[in-house]
This record gives sequence, C-alpha cells and structure tokens, in this order.
Amino acid sequence: MSQIIIKNLEKTFKVEVKKSWFINRLKSIFKPEYKQIKAVDWINLEINAWEKIAFLWPNWAWKSTTIKMLTGILTKTSWELSVLWLDPTNDRKKLVYQIWAVFGQTSRLWYHLTAKDTFLLFSKIFDIKKEDYEKRIEFLINEFEIKEFLNTPVRKLSLGQRMRCEVVASLIHNPKVLFLDEPTIWLDIIAKQKLRDIINKINREENTTIFLTSHDIWDVEEICDRVIVINYGRVIYDWNIKELKKNHIKTKIIKVKFEKSYDNFEFWEWVKILENKWNYLELEIKNDKIILSRVLDLLSKKYFFEDINITEPTMEDIIKTFY
Repeated sequence: MSQIIIKNLEKTFKVEVKKSWFINRLKSIFKPEYKQIKAVDWINLEINAWEKIAFLWPNWAWKSTTIKMLTGILTKTSWELSVLWLDPTNDRKKLVYQIWAVFGQTSRLWYHLTAKDTFLLFSKIFDIKKEDYEKRIEFLINEFEIKEFLNTPVRKLSLGQRMRCEVVASLIHNPKVLFLDEPTIWLDIIAKQKLRDIINKINREENTTIFLTSHDIWDVEEICDRVIVINYGRVIYDWNIKELKKNHIKTKIIKVKFEKSYDNFEFWEWVKILENKWNYLELEIKNDKIILSRVLDLLSKKYFFEDINITEPTMEDIIKTFY
C-alpha cells in the first residue's frame, strides 16, 4: 500500500533579479524585478510502506525542498501530494505525529540541554504516555549505545554522538515514515556504518519507511533497495539497485598481480589493456559472463599469477552517467 503519493508535483520560487549597484541604491524608487525558478517539475512517485528508497539529485538540486514539501515545512506550488493519506500542508499537525525528518546539517536537539532532557521534552511534545516513553527510550538507548553520554549537554557531544541522538529523537514517537537528509554527513567511517546498521534494523523490525537523500553513495548501497534519480526537477530513473547495476554497468576491470614479469600478453581484440608494468596488469572487458570466463581461463592457463581482482564501476560512477 502506498504511503507517499506524488502526482505532477511542482515547486517554483520567486527570486529578485539582481541589478546594478546604482539601481540597488534607488530601490525605493524603482519597483524590484522578479523571476520564477522552477525547483521541482512534474514529479510522479508512489512509495510503499516499509520501502527504503534513495532520492538522488545532482549537488545543486533541490532534494531538501522536496523533503520539506513532504513534511509540510514548505507548501507545494501545484497538484497532489499525500503522505500517510494526509495533505502535508493542510494536515500538518496530524502528520507530524507519524513522521520525522533528520537533516544532517541542522540539529533538532536543544544545544544547552542534555540528550536525556531533550528526549523527555520530545515525549511531552508528542503526548507520549510516561510508561510508553520509558519503555521506548530504554530500547533506543540500548540500540544506539548512547547511555554513556545521556547526561552530557548536546553542545559538548561529538558529531557521531550527536547524530545518534538526532536519530533517537526522531524515533521516540515511533514514526511510520523517516526522512533522512544527509544523515551521515561529517561522520567518520565507524560512526557512518553504525548509523546505517541502525537504520536498517529500524526498518526491518519496526517496518519504518525510509526516505533517504545522500551524497555518500555507500549510504545508498548499504541502506536502500530502490533508487530514484532526478535531473532538472524530473524523475529520470526509478528502479531497484540490482537492476540499476545490471542495466548500466557496461564494463568490468580485471587487476592481476603475477609471480614474475611478462613482456607480452596475447589477448583478443575486445580486451583492452589499461596498464602493464612489470608484474602488474589491468584489463578492461565488457560486462559479459562469457567474455569474463574466457579471459580468466586464458590467464590461468598461460600465466602464473599471485592475485586477481575483478571490479566494476561504483554506484557513484553509475549515477554520474545520468548527469
């Protein structure tokens, strides 16, 4: 069942046209000139319950704008938008009890309060019964491993600690949909992986729908099952990661380290040698099982090698081809 329905969604902004210094000094006399910028253009999407989707745009695009419309922070310019069968603009008070948004570059926590006090404050805001809150917060504290710094003011927490607390705060009221906008930004490798594991667990055990935007392609690969790619405000790809790789990975790279140096290599014309130095060889072939099998067979029969590694373009490389 679809929890998020977007039909022909548009969003435009009115921006003042910059004029010369002289004209700016005379604004009180001259009427400002404005132009319309279309940030979102005719987007159509349906997102089902429990899905984990990645919403990807180029760096300059309006990912956060779309999330803000879905959460009711911004109003849509036109057409239909429904989250949990509610209009985010007209039914925002009802909707906020069932969703939450985590913005990696904006904190929802009170900096001068401790994390523990902040969580208690959120429980009051969401009208959670005391016994339900105590049971819920104990579970979240254990899962996110934040007990040791619960009584530390938020302003004194590290980025990794703060982001874990941000996600805990977002889950206190057990939301049905969790919007994550760059949740791992500025985090170290260990903190990122920990946060990804927790997000997956929440989705698996609590059936929370995950709506993720991120420039970290590992977030996409390790969290999401479905990828939605946007360009110039429109959907240009909407399918699962497996099909994305299958349809858009055209080549494979074979890296070989030999036991000794070889002067010449005899391959077929459809095998491209990218690098050849002493006991190291790097080849590029088409993404084809038969071709791969033939190349590996030739290498094993004619040459002695210590190690061999087969790689393919990263998800980031694939996404770049759309732009």
